[in-house]
Amino acid sequence: MKAIYLSLLTFLSVNAFAQKGELRSTVSKKADAIEQKVINWRRDFHEHPELGNNEVRTAGIIAKHLESLGIKVTTGVAKTGVVGILKGGKPGPVVALRADMDGLPVTERVDVPFASKVKSTYNGQEVGVMHACGHDSHMAILMGVAEVLASMQKDIRGTVKFIFQPAEEGVSAGEEGGAALMIKEGVLENPKVDVIFGLHINSQTEVGDVTYRPGGTMAAVNDMKITVKGRQAHGAYPWSSIDPVVISAQIINNLQTIVSRNLNVTENPGVVTIGAINGGVRSNIIPEKVEMLGTVRNFSKEDEAMFIDRIKTIVTKTAEAGGATAEVKIPYSNHYPVTFNDIALTEKMLPSMQASAGLAHVKLKPPVTGAEDFSFFQEKVPGLFVFLGGMPKGKDPLKAPSHHTPDFYIDESGFVVGVKLLSDLTLDYMEMKK
Repeated sequence: MKAIYLSLLTFLSVNAFAQKGELRSTVSKKADAIEQKVINWRRDFHEHPELGNNEVRTAGIIAKHLESLGIKVTTGVAKTGVVGILKGGKPGPVVALRADMDGLPVTERVDVPFASKVKSTYNGQEVGVMHACGHDSHMAILMGVAEVLASMQKDIRGTVKFIFQPAEEGVSAGEEGGAALMIKEGVLENPKVDVIFGLHINSQTEVGDVTYRPGGTMAAVNDMKITVKGRQAHGAYPWSSIDPVVISAQIINNLQTIVSRNLNVTENPGVVTIGAINGGVRSNIIPEKVEMLGTVRNFSKEDEAMFIDRIKTIVTKTAEAGGATAEVKIPYSNHYPVTFNDIALTEKMLPSMQASAGLAHVKLKPPVTGAEDFSFFQEKVPGLFVFLGGMPKGKDPLKAPSHHTPDFYIDESGFVVGVKLLSDLTLDYMEMKK
């Protein structure tokens, strides 16, 4: 009897593996067949980017495509977000797949036929708009995944929720948006999501490669505004002033000691960056006030709390030592938690990634000090967020234009890998849970 039982288990195990292999083969063929469609979608989005919470044209294209596949669609989620629900032919878990939608206030310099010429207004200034972080790629890839999986609906063991999310790059102070607002509006409910997968194209990872990291993958981020107030005076008589410019320079330098002297760099990285400093209108007038904007990155709640405490102390005490006063607002307008890949889920899905992209093309990566609001989803349900190579083969990663720059460039030949990867992760997870 025991031998019969063991034989039955072996048969079921082998049969399940064969079934997954059959599904993977079907996904691969279907993804190859729509590769050019995915590229065309990406080029259209790239040529017509829209800033966060304003992705109206973008949302319309996505919704129309999902509806054409027979997917139940909800629009206007978190202002301009689109959510599609595909109920499979068999019972099983609910798997969410997410792509972000917004462009950036960056003026494009890349010489391609579909380069963006779009202008818009950001923080009261006229700016160019560009998909300088690859969100156009993410949307196109997920639209491709939707087409592949919708054509396999009868074989799906569960439900797929396609989340097209606006405003990943953040919103202005006082506004709501992005993943946090989608969650607030119930995107992870009805049906309740069991697990979520997402990917991010990377312009400095070779095309065809997929990189991942269990645990803390991308940093928590807090933005900050520092206001230093002194006493205005003629530039020829600095002794009559309390100079907020000099004090601000001292504050900037002193803030760097948090990483060099307060952070245990053997455990986690951390960053304090001042990205903007504004004060004064003339060369011969010492201003009354200087304002600075900056960003802070950490990989643990403990480090985050320590950084915030030290920033406030250093800023206020440095100002006080110079006779000035200072105020710190942190977070000022945005805060994202650590993008934390569920360790058990990452381990479970690693063979799926390797089978999808190829063993030699799936690589462990170091922590990334960039941030992602995919992290809000991961606070609610187990999630896995991976990186897809977009750098042309043979190019030096140190010379490839980075994200958020006018020269940001992506090799489109890797999109089909992304379609296969997200499709395989979805189907394999469902098979594991049956």
